Formats: sequence, structure tokens, C-alpha cells
Amino acid sequence: MFEKKKQKIIKVDGMHCESCAKRIKKALETKKEIKKIKIDLKKKEVILTYTNSLDEQEIKNLIEDLGYQVTEIKEG
Repeated sequence: MFEKKKQKIIKVDGMHCESCAKRIKKALETKKEIKKIKIDLKKKEVILTYTNSLDEQEIKNLIEDLGYQVTEIKEG
């Protein structure tokens, strides 16, 4: 069965280098519903492509537990 892919754009404060991006990506890769993770350091955004549903609070906690601040989560 074909699963519709959706996107979330997450604004992350405090993410300014490749090392930050790798830490966030590694944490998010633990979520099986996330199919693709794109990080734009200039815009300080994490773009998630996922199927089914995604618990925004859980994603926010994963990122904030690393020491960053999620300032916005919106549909892509």
C-alpha cells in the first residue's frame, strides 16, 4: 500500500555548525516513521519527510534534550 509522505519544517535555535546538524540527525534517525532528514544550517531548519503520524512533542523533546531550542514546527 502506498503511504503518503508529509513534511514538517522545524526551526531550531542554536544549531550553527555541521556537528550540530549531525547530532540532531542522529537523534531523529531513531524514529522509524521519519523517512528523510534534511538540515539547512543557513535557515536553521530541519526538514523531516515522514509517513503516517509524527508526535511533534516527541520530536521537540529529542532536539531540545541535545541542548537546542525548537522555536517553530510547521507543515511543509
